[in-house]
Formats: sequence, structure tokens, C-alpha cells
Amino acid sequence: MPRTKDTPPARERLVATACRLFYSEGIRAVGIDRVIAEAGIAKATLYAHFPSKDDLIVAVLRYRDETFTAFFDERLTRHAKRTGDRLRALFATLKEWFESEDFRGCAFINAAVELADPNHPGMAEVRGHKARFQELVAGVVATAVGRPVRATAAGVNLLIEGAIVVAQMQGDSAAADSALEAAVALVNCARGR
Repeated sequence: MPRTKDTPPARERLVATACRLFYSEGIRAVGIDRVIAEAGIAKATLYAHFPSKDDLIVAVLRYRDETFTAFFDERLTRHAKRTGDRLRALFATLKEWFESEDFRGCAFINAAVELADPNHPGMAEVRGHKARFQELVAGVVATAVGRPVRATAAGVNLLIEGAIVVAQMQGDSAAADSALEAAVALVNCARGR
């Protein structure tokens, strides 16, 4: 593919293409040759940027973290403005994500399952993403309760992770609604209601 003013640089095309393919079909199911062909670059170009598939996996997980975080933050802010309630906005954002056309679960849960080896370099990216997301949830829960409540935040986070898996397995966004009900009950208990 000849480079034009609007064509992203090869590294960006590789990462974006691999991200799309890994998410839709699986990390192990997609080979390097497929990524190269769909990105429209030469094999030597891939290896100039990523000496191994593992290096590409790490770059894809970092890219997915950035793009997912931007998506989630924008939607959470929009829903919070509409509802005035960050806890409900959190679950409205989840439901919107679950209803997106290309939803195939959490890329980081999927990667953890596929990579299997806890020492794989991609697992550090998985753990980092999940830790940052847990902090976001803890902040939402602290706002809802009026003070930090670690156990409640951990419980709400577990509800979210479970809802993600159920939504993926059953193809039903209602998992977000069920998780919201349980989260509200947890938050109300933490408030002493």
C-alpha cells in the first residue's frame, strides 16, 4: 500500500490491525502473516518494529488500554452528566459497551485466558489495565458512599467483571442491569441504609 498523507505510519497500522484481529478472532488464532497482509506492510517492516509476536501482543494491549480507557471515560462522563449519578453512569457505560456491534468481551480477560503463562510479558499489561480499572471503580464507589470503602469497591468490581463475562457468553447486555442492582445494594449497605 503506497503511503499517502492520510495513511498512518506502518507501526500504527500494524498495532491497530493486530488489535482488531486479536480482539475479534483471538490472539492465538491470528498469525503474523495475516496481520501483515491486512496491515498492508512487508514482513521485514513488522520485524523492524516488533522482533516477536509477543512484542506485538504487548503493544496491542497497551494500545487497547489507551483506546478503551478513552472510550470508557468519554461515555462515563456523558452518562454521569445525564444521570447525575456516577454509579448508574458506570453501569450505563458498561451496557453501552456490551451493546456495541463488535463487543467480544474484555480484551484483557480474553488475553489472560489465551496467554495462560503468568510470566508472559503481556500479562503485566493485563494486570496494569485491571488495576487502573479497579481504581476507577473505587473512585466511583467512594463518591457514591461518601468515603472510600475498599471491600464495597472490590465487590462492585467483581460484579462488573462477572457482568462482562456473562454479557460475552450470553450475548445479553442485561448483565449490566443485574450487576447495577447488586452494586446499588452493596453501596446502600456501605452507606448504612
